[in-house]
Formats: sequence, structure tokens, C-alpha cells
Amino acid sequence: MSETKNTTLDAASERLLQYDNIEIAKGLLAEIEKKAGRKLTYYVKTFGCQMNARDSEKIEGILEMVGYEEAESENADFVLYNTCTVRENANNKVYGRLGNLLNMKKKNPYMKIALCGCMMQEPEVVEKIKSSYRKVNLIFGTHNIYKFAELLVHCLSSDKMLIDIWKDTDKIVENLPVKRKFSFKSGVNIMFGCNNFCSYCIVPYVRGRERSREPIEIIRECESLVKDGVTEIMLLGQNVNSYGKNLENPIRFSDLLREVNKIEGLKRIRFMTSHPKDLSDDLIAAMAECDKVCPHMHLPLQSGSDRLLKLMNRHYTKEQYLNLVEKLRNAMPNVAITTDIIVGFPGETEEDFLETMDVVRQVEYDNAFTFIYSKRTGTPAARMDDQVPEDVVKERFDRLLALVQENAAKKANLLTGSVAEVMVEQMNEQDESLVTGRLANNALVHFPGKAYMIGNLYQVQLEECKGFYYLGKVVNP
Repeated sequence: MSETKNTTLDAASERLLQYDNIEIAKGLLAEIEKKAGRKLTYYVKTFGCQMNARDSEKIEGILEMVGYEEAESENADFVLYNTCTVRENANNKVYGRLGNLLNMKKKNPYMKIALCGCMMQEPEVVEKIKSSYRKVNLIFGTHNIYKFAELLVHCLSSDKMLIDIWKDTDKIVENLPVKRKFSFKSGVNIMFGCNNFCSYCIVPYVRGRERSREPIEIIRECESLVKDGVTEIMLLGQNVNSYGKNLENPIRFSDLLREVNKIEGLKRIRFMTSHPKDLSDDLIAAMAECDKVCPHMHLPLQSGSDRLLKLMNRHYTKEQYLNLVEKLRNAMPNVAITTDIIVGFPGETEEDFLETMDVVRQVEYDNAFTFIYSKRTGTPAARMDDQVPEDVVKERFDRLLALVQENAAKKANLLTGSVAEVMVEQMNEQDESLVTGRLANNALVHFPGKAYMIGNLYQVQLEECKGFYYLGKVVNP
């Protein structure tokens, strides 16, 4: 079990080593398939955020290059869970599914089980798997995703459990095989880790400290994706607003946005996640001046109470947050603002909660992701006294949700009857005569269409608002 930083090879040499391991894994898999008399399959299940989703695309890209074929369920020969650990019930879900998976493995002598992601960075989790789920083949964490091909070689060569967990790393290795979920849009990692240490959050402990990619590498990846048909890119990081501060030649996130905006053929740019304490005037200006940057800002509030914000270690006040919203709307009157809000943080009083409700009334969010506080072992908040009674939290949560939905419906209704640009993302899952797409503000639109429209932009009249989505029709197709 490795728990040290790996700095022996530079990123370019490490990339070549992993491609060498892909070739080795190809040979090993071919031998196993010859013995089995069939093609072997894989299944990857992703829990958690878009950073995890992007990691899974990298893992799937390697599995397919090695020769595995994708299966539609966990009844496969290589099953990997890419785990999340933001809430403890996420861990319990993995344990439950893992028990079923081990029963399936008893019937399939070729089956391999792998676990990776944030949950695996917790020592107590690894110990539990070692003792209670001993037939798991591979366990690795968040810092060495790029070594997956090398780990896969070990996994195909032996039935013994391999554990490779690092406490941290200073290395970034990209440009390995990727299987994108969508042909026309893609996430691009611009930084990894988080330095904020919000008192309720486990992420800095499992993702490590902030480290940014060089801007030229990001631009080259974006250009390569556009050449491959991508028209929408989402720049990803735990806190993109602090991008570039730790580079040898520091650069602001706003300047990176301006450079990505210059790429010919790219239609839309999105990014997440933004921390209010790092939202600069220049970033707001860059959003307003860059025509490809979508007018959508996800700006987590968490609480409207200054007292709770201090306990949460958020480094801004209610007044400062509202001032940022005013600046955003002055620069971009049509900007959509969404947020995250926690209800029931330890010590939350009715007065604290009413401060949150006041912010929601003033901002009138286009949408909000509301969460009941979940005690997360390993965080400072989990050790705080004065946990709020469950019935009180539930009553507050319901009041907040009703207000959020009222505001969201009111904001959405303002666009009813207008014509707006929609990027078609997929065939509608309920009605095969419809396609589903997104406005620049991230709202969903369903309208009549065909599969050939996927990935293209259309002018659509928004005929009817259904709360969180619209029904429409193409104008002058």
C-alpha cells in the first residue's frame, strides 16, 4: 500500500509509461479472452461530481483501448465503482452494491472488481474493504487515476488485492485515452484539489491541495477537442476562481477564459465550481465580454447567516455575497444564478435560517440545490455541539424548497414566448418524437426533432414553461 508522493518521472515520461502499460494489458486481456472463448466486458459506475465523471471517462477510455467492451449493467467482467464521499450515506450505498457484486463474482471466474475515487482516500474505508470485502481486486484513490493502465496490468496478472493509495501528489498527467459520454461536449480539468477547508466538507482531505494545469496545456486540449467535434467545453475544478495562483508563472482564471474564448469552432464555454470569496471583478468582466462564455454562474451560498458562514469557514459575509450578485447582474442582466444551500448546520437558529431565506428572496435564484446538513466524520463540523433536531431541519427545508421553487418558476416564466438558442443534447427519454437541449443559462428545453440534430444549435421558441423546463419549437430550421 503506497502512501507517498510519486515524483520520480516527469509528466511526459509518465504518459509514455502508461501507454506502454496499455499495450501490455492488451496482450494479457487477449490471453484471458482466448481462455474464456468470448469478448470480456466492463462496467463503470460513477458516484458524485463532474470531476468524478471526467475521471471515469479517462478510465473507460483506457479499458476500451485495452480491448474491453462496454456492458449495460454490473453483470460484466471488469466492474469499477468511482466513489464519492461528500456524505456518509454515499459510502453506505457503495457497501450495499459491493455485497451484491461479490455474489456475482462467485459465478464468474473472469470477473475483476475495482474501487477508486474520494471514498478510497479514507484509511478506515480501505481497512473495512480489506477485512470484509476481500475479493475486491483493485483499490486506488484520487491522486493516481493517471496510473490506471499500470494498475490494470497488475489486476489482470493476479487475483490478489492491490491497494495503491497516495496521501497527495504534485503531478498532473493528462492526454491519456478518454471515452467521452457526449461527442459534442466535454469537461476539461484545469485544476485539482481545494485549499478552502470549509468546516462541513471532506473534499480537501481526499482531493489534496490545489494544483493548476499550465494554460498552454489546457488550450491545446480544448483545441484538440474542438477538432474532434466538440462545440461546448466545461472547465472543471473544485474552485476554478482560484485557478493559476500556484503556477510558476501565475495567471488569472479570467485570462484563461479569454484565451479559451478565442478558439475557433468552439460555441459554448461553461465552468464550475466558483467560490464567492474568489469571484473577482475581472472574472465578471471576462464573462460579460467573452461571447462564448454562457451567462450562468453557479455561486454556492450555503447560508445567509454571517454567524454560520464564519463557522463554516466560508470567508465572506451575506452583504459581500449580495454585492457579488449585484455586480453580476449589472454586467450581465440576463445571467442565470444558481446556488447550493445547507439547512440545519450545527447551531442554526430560526434567526439564522431567516437570514438564508432573505438572501433567497433578494437573489431570486434560477435554481438552487438544497441540502439537509449531513454530519461528515472527519470534518470540524461533525464535532460541533448543538446539532439541530431532525424535525426542525425538515420543517425549515420544506419552507426553503417552496421559496426556491416559487422563485425559479417566476424567473423561468419570464422567457416564455421568447426565441432562444438551444444546444440539442439527446433524444428525449420519454417521447421519441422530441429532442432535449439546453439554453445558455443551462435550462432544459424539449421540442420536436430528430437524432441528427444532436450537438447542434437551434433557434427555438419557448412556447410553454413547465417550471424547470420548457416546451418549444424550432424557428426557421
